[in-house]
Amino acid sequence: MTVKILRQQFPNSEPYFEEFDYDGAKDISVAALLDYINYNDDIVTTEGKKTTRIGWECSCLQGVCGACAIVINNVPALACETFLKDLKGDKITIRPLRKFPVVHDLLVDRSSIQENLKKTNVFIGEYNVPNDKEGKKHSQHVKEHEIQYLAAKCLKCGLCMEVCPNYINGMNFFGAAFANDCYLVASRNYEKTQEIKKSYSEYFGKSCSKSLSCMNVCPVGIPMISTISKLNR
Repeated sequence: MTVKILRQQFPNSEPYFEEFDYDGAKDISVAALLDYINYNDDIVTTEGKKTTRIGWECSCLQGVCGACAIVINNVPALACETFLKDLKGDKITIRPLRKFPVVHDLLVDRSSIQENLKKTNVFIGEYNVPNDKEGKKHSQHVKEHEIQYLAAKCLKCGLCMEVCPNYINGMNFFGAAFANDCYLVASRNYEKTQEIKKSYSEYFGKSCSKSLSCMNVCPVGIPMISTISKLNR
């Protein structure tokens, strides 16, 4: 197999492609493939040129941290959950997420995801539900538990933003991960609902075209159509 990787030495330097040969088992992940290429002291391209190790990021390698989010054959995906045997053809093209600033090679700066949550005060505080007429806590929130559980699995990997036709980094549209957290906070803390309504409307609701491409690439299968419809109501 030929592995074509888009590289970039520094944040503002020109990106360039390098190709590498791989002649091994296809039951390994793309993460393992990158490790394989980086393994030797002398890393050589298909043209026989010596090059540096490929920069990329990983942590758990089990699909629960989101650190290894990249674009594989034009599809945003986690490197640890994408296997060579599932890719068509004998050529693999790997590049970094393009909706975030590149730090080095496949490594990008996704801090804007967290910064937007801080900017809009969207975070889970004390678990708070209102009292009913008898002064007891009502159980309406129990109906939300299934979707709350799924929403809480968000990895902040950025794949949903990468594939979103409306998301441009630095613009006033914060993407599906933001809407997901708006739902999670509003459904668990009723006192923040009005505040969340304003943030959701300004930074998501007015700009989302509902292509739902975010659902197609989400590695944990968050039902964004459910969270969005609940927020819209």
